[in-house]
Amino acid sequence: MIRASENALLYYQGVPSAIIPDNLKSAVTKSSKYEAILNEDFAAFAEHYGCTVIPARAYKPRDKALVEGAVKLIYRSIYPKIQEREFYDLDSLNAAIRVALELHNNTPLTGRKYSRREQFEEIERDSLRKLNPIRFELRHRYRATVMKNGHVRLGEDAHYYSVPCRYIGKKVILSYTSRQVCIYYGYELIATHTRNRARCRYTTLEEHLASHHRYITEWNPDKFIHEAAAIHPDVEAYIRRVMEEKKHPEQAYKSCQGILSFARRVGNTRLTNACRWATSYGLYNYPIIERILNNRQDEFPLEDSAGQETEMPSHENIRGKEYYQ
Repeated sequence: MIRASENALLYYQGVPSAIIPDNLKSAVTKSSKYEAILNEDFAAFAEHYGCTVIPARAYKPRDKALVEGAVKLIYRSIYPKIQEREFYDLDSLNAAIRVALELHNNTPLTGRKYSRREQFEEIERDSLRKLNPIRFELRHRYRATVMKNGHVRLGEDAHYYSVPCRYIGKKVILSYTSRQVCIYYGYELIATHTRNRARCRYTTLEEHLASHHRYITEWNPDKFIHEAAAIHPDVEAYIRRVMEEKKHPEQAYKSCQGILSFARRVGNTRLTNACRWATSYGLYNYPIIERILNNRQDEFPLEDSAGQETEMPSHENIRGKEYYQ
């Protein structure tokens, strides 16, 4: 409804004093004989373009007679021109409708010497107000609970935004456009962020976090990748895969922290070999690295597991085929 109304304003290149919609839910939340309650988004749209919304009265066809008549004209003059054609996308259909619409508007009215287009330009154009050059952007809403780390997740992007720590555990509303995310608790605006579409990442304002939560701001992909690269390129590659495999950042960061902590306990060489073994299995997590190190599997050459032949070790209890001849 909003996008259709905006497209009409763009087509006319102007804004009327009032828009008279029907009582559909996308425009009117609650109809009334005296003062209808408008849909919040449609009211914001009208305010953006500086016009009034006066919904048609319920069960009063006369309030929208011109609209109903226009619909009848569309079926008579535009629909017949395209009904036999096949369209494979919406853009092609709209382009065909636009051509038919221009023909309809420029055709002289029955019994008169002027067309609808000429009548509009001569009489109605001057009645329109100036069109707002900035397009209206519809706000979407998403309800979520603030997590213990002081962030809330926008489900569409799987991105996390910080809020003041006193709202931890509270249910909030994220109202967002393509550029901005506003977070409300009740009717109070508690945080505003530039929208970031990077999945499983955090946008954090330090002043939002309690002192014991601020250490989380140091946890980010670059931190762990930098630490891993300082150990060995193979460890860096493994850490990158760990972060790709995990669905949520907290899981990835904790796994990365645990894996990199082995460098202090067993040394860089053993950790590098363990990462190579785990990569050969296609497993990217903390438990597999721990298991390889505990079993000291990292001390064996990785080539032994690739199906290559190795020499039989010499031992007094191992007898060759010659013993049985």
